[in-house]
Amino acid sequence: MAVTPVGTGRVAVVTGSDSGIGRATAVRLAADGLDVGITYHGDRQGAEATAEEVRRHGRRAEVSRLDLTALPAAAEVLDELVDRLGRVDVLVNNAGTGTMTAFLEMDLATMRDVIDVDLVGPFLCSQHAARRMIAQGDGGRIVNVTSVHEHQPRVGAAPYCAAKGGLGLLTQVMALELAEHGITVNAVAPGEIATPMTGQEDQDPRSEPRPGIPLRRPGDAREVAAVIAFLAGPEAAYVTGASWPVDGGMLRMGPMAGSHLRDDAWRRP
Repeated sequence: MAVTPVGTGRVAVVTGSDSGIGRATAVRLAADGLDVGITYHGDRQGAEATAEEVRRHGRRAEVSRLDLTALPAAAEVLDELVDRLGRVDVLVNNAGTGTMTAFLEMDLATMRDVIDVDLVGPFLCSQHAARRMIAQGDGGRIVNVTSVHEHQPRVGAAPYCAAKGGLGLLTQVMALELAEHGITVNAVAPGEIATPMTGQEDQDPRSEPRPGIPLRRPGDAREVAAVIAFLAGPEAAYVTGASWPVDGGMLRMGPMAGSHLRDDAWRRP
């Protein structure tokens, strides 16, 4: 095992990093030299596995449980992680949830839970992180993981689409208001990515044909993590208030076409 370094370098907190995009992001940021705060909701074992991967890159890792349905108190976990890691330079709001329920059948409790986890939670976590970044005095990066449904709707996903659309506009407001403090704020909008959330954990996305996606396959979580890492790094210092789709061209087709077309007939005029 790599020796855990003493002291503080750049530090990232990645919410929902027990699997999928969150885990890939935590590991990529560790490879880029950042210590990482890791949060999970139900899968502590997964979070500890992420922490072990981070430590194999010679970086520090701290793990905390984060339940974004228990707001506003849950967001205090951000301060606890920052205290343990010494500072925060990057926040990645990745934790999320969703539902596939028809609009007329949607109950209020489910609507509220999805909105809390996918929109209010990132709002509060960003406030905690931004206040710490401002106090540190040397800027920072916030990346909100939205979805292609930040930009286009999907049947059966009313609360998810509402939350992700809201998070996209919240990203733009935050970018305007935090710019004077040297904090950039961007969104990354994944399409279909091979993760536990889509029932495709540990599958090679290149083996899953998707005729309705121009690049013909789902994405890999590491492909999303690469874009997040760019936005978290020094080369993106002049990038703020933008949404970066990572979707294989799905938005050009429409998300429902991307997942429902069964052949390549659309490719021919």
